Amino acid sequence: MSANYPAATPEIARKRREWSPRQSDAFEAFSKAAFADGALPAKIKQIIAVAVAHVTQCPYCINGHTKAALRAGATPEELMEAIWVAAEMRAGAAYAHSTMMIATAMEAAERSGRSSV
Repeated sequence: MSANYPAATPEIARKRREWSPRQSDAFEAFSKAAFADGALPAKIKQIIAVAVAHVTQCPYCINGHTKAALRAGATPEELMEAIWVAAEMRAGAAYAHSTMMIATAMEAAERSGRSSV
């Protein structure tokens, strides 16, 4: 990890568990259930996790889920394609939310007596 992010060491993991064992156990069980084979195979779930990790910008998740996805049989090409989908969705959300700005600007113009913006 970089200087901005400390390494996720076994000591850190032990402290997390020591300081909140019930929550740690619950999160671990939830994580195992979420990534187990189901309607979606574990490989696809890990590919999704890599894409989501890039959108949430979690370096720990990017590293961990990339390794897990590769172990589950994902290819670098599949992971990169999933990241492109995530990037499009992130950009698409900004584009879609421009609806709010446009509607607000149009309402402000109407209130001020301007016929259009």
